Amino acid sequence: MTTAILAEGLVKHFAPDIRAVDGIDLSIPEGQIFGFLGPNGSGKTTTVRMLTTLLRPTAGRAEVAGLDVVRQAGQVRRRIGVALQEAGLDDLQTGRELLRLQGHLYGLDQDQAKRRATHLLELVDLAPDADRAIKGYSGGMKRRLDLAAALMHEPKIVFLDEPTTGLDPISREAIWREVRQLNVEEKVTFFLTTQYMEEADRLADELAIMNHGRIVAQGTPAQLKAAIGTDVVTVRIERGEADRVRAVDLLRALDGVEQVRSVDEDVVVYIRDGRRAIARIILLLDEASVQVDEVSLAHPTLDDVFLRKTGHHIETEARS
Repeated sequence: MTTAILAEGLVKHFAPDIRAVDGIDLSIPEGQIFGFLGPNGSGKTTTVRMLTTLLRPTAGRAEVAGLDVVRQAGQVRRRIGVALQEAGLDDLQTGRELLRLQGHLYGLDQDQAKRRATHLLELVDLAPDADRAIKGYSGGMKRRLDLAAALMHEPKIVFLDEPTTGLDPISREAIWREVRQLNVEEKVTFFLTTQYMEEADRLADELAIMNHGRIVAQGTPAQLKAAIGTDVVTVRIERGEADRVRAVDLLRALDGVEQVRSVDEDVVVYIRDGRRAIARIILLLDEASVQVDEVSLAHPTLDDVFLRKTGHHIETEARS
């Protein structure tokens, strides 16, 4: 299978001593939706800017569409589509005008630009609003228009940097639906950065989880969750830090426990056969006079994968 995006030992440092991306390796095949999941500040956007030729790597190398992002930057730009976090739209234009202008900038003639704009406006469900000024568009409509603009020159590789941040659930679902449709119908490879685990879980064929400039886990969503190999029991202890510390020490000694972490007011226990273990957990803590406010059982999520690797919740970080 042909590789669409390749990175080997990719590094980006900023003065005086910020290691934004600290040596990552990627190999993404054509036709895949690849998710890059991590909280703000994890290095996701910096990675995208290097892969799209907007930042020069400090070390390592990267290829996009078989082209070196440093030595062949101009050729890379002609072969990719990019929609960054802030949509670069002219509010005085209509949606149709903006797409046609984008087409002309990429060398499409008038008829080609017209046909392509009409096709994409229908694809992202903006045809009824195509001739309205963009200043009247909602946030979700602007993000869908930005996605269409990134596709005007028919690139086979598209980078989406947190495309649904700040959108309401309905608009977010619309973006997800259109990305999947473009992937299936037009065979577009997507490199999608996100801070939402549900987005990564729903869309990504494969994903990498970033933290502090490094990849801490990589695989399909199912593989990453299965790799935990345990259930997740969360014990809410609101009384105080001392009780949580005692609970962590006590629960580590239980049979079947693989890991215990204290996060905010919760003690998170990774344990085999969590359903049967709940009674033992409550009894043990009760005998030690540790007040338990709530207990819940769940199968592993991507947030649990992140917590297991880093010691904190990705969604807590994303909201901060």
